[in-house]
Amino acid sequence: MKAVEKDGSIMEVNHIKELVEMMKENDLSELEIVDGQTRVMLKRGTAQPATQVVAMPHLVGAGGMAAMPVLEAAAAGVVSGKGKEENSNLVQIQSPMVGTFYSAPSPTAKPFVEVGSKIEEETVVCIIEAMKVMNEIKGEKKGIIRKVLVENGAAVEYGQALFLVELN
Repeated sequence: MKAVEKDGSIMEVNHIKELVEMMKENDLSELEIVDGQTRVMLKRGTAQPATQVVAMPHLVGAGGMAAMPVLEAAAAGVVSGKGKEENSNLVQIQSPMVGTFYSAPSPTAKPFVEVGSKIEEETVVCIIEAMKVMNEIKGEKKGIIRKVLVENGAAVEYGQALFLVELN
């Protein structure tokens, strides 16, 4: 998945995921990468349950986007860190970035998916707005939506569970 920034640069979400994993493996707390006008800063701390990912154009001042607290997976009824709910065949669709969750393409439109919706790997399940860029998030799984874990318009973190899906 790619997110195209306003200035035309491309941010590889999968690349960010790899960087986060590298940070975990090497016990790094901060990592900053500057590429042209794009600046990616990754921070993780011992008191926080998830890594904060903030991507902003290089020209943005110090008052950039602040990440909202992570919705605890346990509060959503998900207790396994592997993307599965314990004792079931439900898997999570997780947020690939920090941003604002939108369940529909516009305020008056029907949601992309609802409980009971059948999805395929390429089915758009929501939009996450990050830095005024609307990123379509695909299901990447074949199954049925069993639970929507995030309210429309809510702030989401990288890796936060958005949906529970029963695999086919």
